[in-house]
Amino acid sequence: MILKRNLLVMALASTGLCMAFGVQAQTTTTSAAPSSGPSSSSTSTADTGQTGNQKNEKQLAKSLSAITVTGYNATVEKSIDYQRYADTIQNVITSDDIGGLPDQSIADSLTRLPGVSAERIAGQASQINIRGLSGNFIQTTLDGREQPSTSGSNYIQFDQYPSELINMATVYKSSQASLIEGGVAGTIAMETANPLEATKDTTLNVDMRGSYDGQAHDVSGANAMGYRLSAAYQGKFLDNTLGVGLGFADMYQPHVAEQFVGEASDGSLYQLNQNTTQKAYLPEGVQLQQNGGEERRRGYLGTVVWRPTDELQLTADSFFSKFNNSSFGYGFRSQNFYGNNAQITNPVLSSLGTVIGGTASSNPAGVGGNQFSNETTADNYTTNTNVFSGGLNMKWNHDNWHVETDVSLSHASSNEINVDTTADAYTGLGTNNPQLIPQSSTFLLKGTNIGNFSVANPGLYTNLNDMGLSRYGVYPYIYHDKNKAFRTSVKYDLPNNPVLSGLEAGVYVNNHNYNADREVYVYGSEWNTSPIPGQPPLSIPAADAKVTCWKGNFSGFPCFLTLNGPGILAAHGIVANPVKNINDQSWSEIQSGSVNEKTRDLFVMADIDSQLFGHELTGNAGIRVSRQSQYSYGLQEVGNNAGVPITDGNGFTSYNYAPIKLGKTYTDYLPSMNLIYHWTDQDQTRLSASKVLSRPPIDTMLAGAGSWVSSGQYNVWGSTSPLLNPLRAQQYDLDYEHYFDDSTGAVTAGVFFKHVDSFVQQVTYNNFDFASVGIVVPTNPATGVPYQNGEYQTAYNAKGGDIRGFEASFTKTHFLPGIWSGIGFDANVAVTSSTVRNPTNLGGPTTYVGLPGLSRRVASAAVFYDNGTFSARFSANHRSSFLSDTQIAVNNQLVTFASETVYDFQASYNITSQFSVVYQMLNMNNEPTRTYFGGNPQQTGTIQYFGRTNYLGFNFKL
Repeated sequence: MILKRNLLVMALASTGLCMAFGVQAQTTTTSAAPSSGPSSSSTSTADTGQTGNQKNEKQLAKSLSAITVTGYNATVEKSIDYQRYADTIQNVITSDDIGGLPDQSIADSLTRLPGVSAERIAGQASQINIRGLSGNFIQTTLDGREQPSTSGSNYIQFDQYPSELINMATVYKSSQASLIEGGVAGTIAMETANPLEATKDTTLNVDMRGSYDGQAHDVSGANAMGYRLSAAYQGKFLDNTLGVGLGFADMYQPHVAEQFVGEASDGSLYQLNQNTTQKAYLPEGVQLQQNGGEERRRGYLGTVVWRPTDELQLTADSFFSKFNNSSFGYGFRSQNFYGNNAQITNPVLSSLGTVIGGTASSNPAGVGGNQFSNETTADNYTTNTNVFSGGLNMKWNHDNWHVETDVSLSHASSNEINVDTTADAYTGLGTNNPQLIPQSSTFLLKGTNIGNFSVANPGLYTNLNDMGLSRYGVYPYIYHDKNKAFRTSVKYDLPNNPVLSGLEAGVYVNNHNYNADREVYVYGSEWNTSPIPGQPPLSIPAADAKVTCWKGNFSGFPCFLTLNGPGILAAHGIVANPVKNINDQSWSEIQSGSVNEKTRDLFVMADIDSQLFGHELTGNAGIRVSRQSQYSYGLQEVGNNAGVPITDGNGFTSYNYAPIKLGKTYTDYLPSMNLIYHWTDQDQTRLSASKVLSRPPIDTMLAGAGSWVSSGQYNVWGSTSPLLNPLRAQQYDLDYEHYFDDSTGAVTAGVFFKHVDSFVQQVTYNNFDFASVGIVVPTNPATGVPYQNGEYQTAYNAKGGDIRGFEASFTKTHFLPGIWSGIGFDANVAVTSSTVRNPTNLGGPTTYVGLPGLSRRVASAAVFYDNGTFSARFSANHRSSFLSDTQIAVNNQLVTFASETVYDFQASYNITSQFSVVYQMLNMNNEPTRTYFGGNPQQTGTIQYFGRTNYLGFNFKL
């Protein structure tokens, strides 16, 4: 949030901090205690935008000290005041709101804000979308420090951040010069608490609750029980000059889901069977899968603040989160319908002419391919991630001078195991020539509902005498992301200037290093269609298979074998060892590489405090100059032994690859202006305009490229490019805000417009001039001259477009008398549209879908009650359909998520002033996630049910 800090620090100190790191709401009626907010232990003025108008900060201090409410009402009213007196258009969640009844993660808390929505991954809010743009367009900081990513791209997976350890979160929707660039959609600034701002010399908060997910009973081997545990300590020593804060949050819960999957088309027309000339688009297949496993997240927080004088504050702090998500998928996959590998009879066609139902059966001898089978699958998507963020911060305030300096290190890593195991039905299993048994399946997609699926001989797939493990593939995704940053700012107050209240300038330096490593191990051949010597289909020991049948919404589907892939291999003396393989899996070397980004920024900004037509005009104006260099290191396939020796993890050496370094440097000038016109003490209008940018998704900037030669032409594939331009945009906001007396509510409405110059897409160029981008074309040994230029499959800056929208919110507390005064209401809605269209053929014929992350409508509402002893909150979050590229098959797929509404309930009762009990039910309506292809709801993507989660526990505070 954007506020001057000096007077506000004293105001916040006088009113106090409700709790350490926010674990449970206050239980007695006291003056509302705001979070540490802008005086957070290591927040930087230069990079979180926490500067503003002096009069605004006085008004905020007065307002906060006047609030006399409890619990959730207090958090709502404090959030309103932070929003009211900020220089930018922003929304705020304060500590009581986050920690009073803890959400699964900070992502759940953020979705309460206008225009903010989340993509549910494995049933949990993870990637955040703001104003119709995906997480790749959002800048995220913790205590002013740019956060690394565990996603393998730019977007932050917010389920990595326990809500219990975050004191306040601010979503900046308009920009200003002091904000780190990168937030075309917006900036999310998370903050931890400053222990010197606590109300007591010593505080201790302990929260523990058990969880139960009934969906686990339908998933083989899943555990329905879990727990959450958090503890936070704050202490002040040496006459309140030394503060120590420690926090710990532990979560264990089942990972459960049941899913029905309709696979994508390849966009080609195929003859349906040998007895007809009818052609249609075909999906690749149909899947049924149970997902089980467990999620374990542990977060740690440590802060030491030393304030030897009123003018100087030194802070050392660190945050660490480790998230282990074991995820196993077991079930059926009926595949391959397309590619002339199966006969399709009794077809049912969608409105796009794509098959959505029928019977798929094996080809007769001599017809088409022999790659159709009803496979038994055993997948492992286990992912281990961790994030560290820490540093040293210094603040010095002397008279009108204010200096802040911060040095930080943040890094993240992610390792997804990614195992794909398939077993098929064979005749001659154990002989030298096993053959797939002819099979068939009948299916019907029912749009966003669970479809139909059956097989001709269901007993075949649970008979160990007929089933053999065809392939066991391990394809790890390993990412490392690191930031080393320095920032400093100097601010000078101008208390007697009739126009400006202050001038500020600052510098930001960041070195960002990203590494992607791909490895591979494969045993056997899927369907055994390309037999590998010495790797036949393996028999399945009884100890490594269990017959599993479906329950609940999925009951009636064919039973299957739950397989222990590593156990099957071990029974045959085989151990999987994934490594880089340049011999027959060269993509593992090509898709590995690094990207180095260097950011060198400076900014100047003036705070405005003036009079215009008899009313106060406040805000700021400034410019940020950002110089960026981006270079990537990888391998280019040159062929003809024209490269350098590269030895892979199996000891094989190839001379067909050469190191490549590509990149560019650019400078952007980013002006910004934020104006607030104060009509009355309760009414104001905001106008903001700025130029902003987001850096290209970092995984799209890898330099590695493979190649092939055809008809004397050299062709390159890779679909990434370190020569991408940043995603630049111009944005404008106009808001009107009315605030009720005594901070008891607000009505706001506003419009926004963004013009984004370009979006990153993939493209294929013909007869491309490779020399123009630094790619060397090898020599044709037959002619002695370089090959001719051919195809170039790469990433490029496609045409951008406009995004426009409307947001409105209404919040009111204390609108009823007497014992009902604790009732409050909060609601918001956002309507967004865009001119951007993306082509896709995953639903069959090429269609045009929208902008990833954009829901036309996003809304949330909550009714809450708090009387100091009992608190309750019922809430609903809705978002209409939206496009996303987070669904992964082999590569990321562009799918549409159907509209969804999720209901939650939570309540607490204070038995004493120190002890309370808490109950929550999350996803009360067991809302599934539903996706479909090509923008056509008939073309089922994935339908996943995750179940309801119940929590019951207690909170203790001292």
